[in-house]
Amino acid sequence: MKYPIITCLSLLALISCQDKEKKAEIKETFVLSNKMLQTTKTAPVILEPLRNELNYYGKITTDNNKTIEVFPVVGGSVAKVYVELGDYVKKGQLLATIRSTEVADFEKELDDAKNDVIVAKNNLKVAQELFEGKLNAERDVLEAKSNYDKAKSQLQRIQETYKIYNIKSGAIYEVRSPLSGFIIQKDINENMLLRNDRSDNIFDIAEINDVWAIANVTETDINQIKLGENAAVTTLSYPDKVFNGKVDKIFNIIDPDTKAMKVLIKLNNPEYVLKPEMRASIKISYVESEKKMLAVPASAVIFDKSKNFVIVYKDRNNIEARQVEVFRQVGETAYISSGINEGEKVMTQNQLLVYGALNE
Repeated sequence: MKYPIITCLSLLALISCQDKEKKAEIKETFVLSNKMLQTTKTAPVILEPLRNELNYYGKITTDNNKTIEVFPVVGGSVAKVYVELGDYVKKGQLLATIRSTEVADFEKELDDAKNDVIVAKNNLKVAQELFEGKLNAERDVLEAKSNYDKAKSQLQRIQETYKIYNIKSGAIYEVRSPLSGFIIQKDINENMLLRNDRSDNIFDIAEINDVWAIANVTETDINQIKLGENAAVTTLSYPDKVFNGKVDKIFNIIDPDTKAMKVLIKLNNPEYVLKPEMRASIKISYVESEKKMLAVPASAVIFDKSKNFVIVYKDRNNIEARQVEVFRQVGETAYISSGINEGEKVMTQNQLLVYGALNE
């Protein structure tokens, strides 16, 4: 009579154990929620040629093709300076005014040229009237017309000089900006006397929506640098921001002072965050070998407990945290020597949340 009771108890215990195992299995299974699925991003595991990276220190400079030196074309006394170092100026903006005796001479020439045109025009009118009254020859009319044309040509030449020199009445020469950009050098102050034979510029103006990063490449690395190679630049001011560009020019000479070859990287700078003369860290990546290796975005790799992991995604119900061996990281690419296969997908967004959930 006791056996049925024992059997029932055994069955209850067995069912209870099975329920616990099922609950444990359910707990271990991870399913991506609808909300997380919408924001989840993945990337395929692909084969890429193995790249390496070279590190250099350098600086940010202006693009020489977008930098203009402004020279005073006349001597005189600086009446007023309207801009300071670092100011942004627009093309045609007034930078400074100079009171000059040379400008006064131009004004006299302009007045004389205007008077000459008036006299020549009157002489032509008189010659034409005399010719119509048969009181002079046609030759006299032609000569008067020639003098009139010469006077107009001389006046036009002086007026063009006025436009080029930005001359205003009162013997004032106006210095105006030839392009839109920033004042990166200023060597002029109010009441300064400028000599007629001055050869130094008074302003440097540069557009910095594009800038250059200059790297000094050591002799041992010269054979690795090629035009078009990818470069990543960081600065002390923005250590967490990477500015990407490409090798745009290689100076194929060795600087006798640094014993290095200069390499130029062109960078877009639409917000003007990069300033000339900033110090920069420059990483240039190059193809080390045509041998291909599995590669994933570096953001997909999770480092935990001295090991590297990626979240392999097949579907919302089939997600796996898998340990991998990272051979090398170059920029935003991580090369994997083992742990994943070509064609698999790894998570590049929400991967940390999923990794935490899988390891609870």
